[in-house]
Amino acid sequence: MRFSLATLFKNKLSFLPAVVPRENSFFFLLHQSAMNIRQVARRMEDLLNDFNNVAAKVQEIKDLEDFGDRIIHDITRSLHRTFVTPIDREDILSLAGSLDDVVDAIDEAAQYILEYQIEEPTECSRLLAVAIVSCADELEKAVSLLSTRGSKLKDILPMVVEINRLENEADQIASRGRSELFNDDFDLKQILKWRDIYDDLEQATDRAEDAADVLEGIVLKHS
Repeated sequence: MRFSLATLFKNKLSFLPAVVPRENSFFFLLHQSAMNIRQVARRMEDLLNDFNNVAAKVQEIKDLEDFGDRIIHDITRSLHRTFVTPIDREDILSLAGSLDDVVDAIDEAAQYILEYQIEEPTECSRLLAVAIVSCADELEKAVSLLSTRGSKLKDILPMVVEINRLENEADQIASRGRSELFNDDFDLKQILKWRDIYDDLEQATDRAEDAADVLEGIVLKHS
């Protein structure tokens, strides 16, 4: 039996003030968001590699996207209630928004796969999913280090570099995928469908790069 992260953490955030010190709550919530990206990315990879029970798998992604929205809501609510934050509140909001955008892009791609009645994934879509999973792993590791202090924060920088590399790799994969749409036996409808899906999968890595840029800025300010 499969359990989503949303199920495992159901109602946990509502008890946050009682279990997590206020000064650490933002790091906790941001890390939850990054962990959620990992779960969503892996669900997408599983969907494209094992193209069965598509509707159920897309719904799992949607459930996790909803869970991510709850995290963003809790971050925003906590910011309104906190006068002094451990890092700049603009950075918290920017990072939270970028992390949420990654999930939104993956979710939108999944919805297109279902709504467009895609019959079989392309090889490039699978490769993009691999790149997204790798970005998610690096983001989760980087965000987990935000609560550290001093020179230890600089350990985030190699992860930022790797995310930038993965984003460039994803751009190349998406470009190749679009080119193949016109070189192979795709009709116009399939071309239009896959164009949208490739755009969203590529957007997921773009937004991961945005999050990495915010993380880099935080490191430069605080290390």
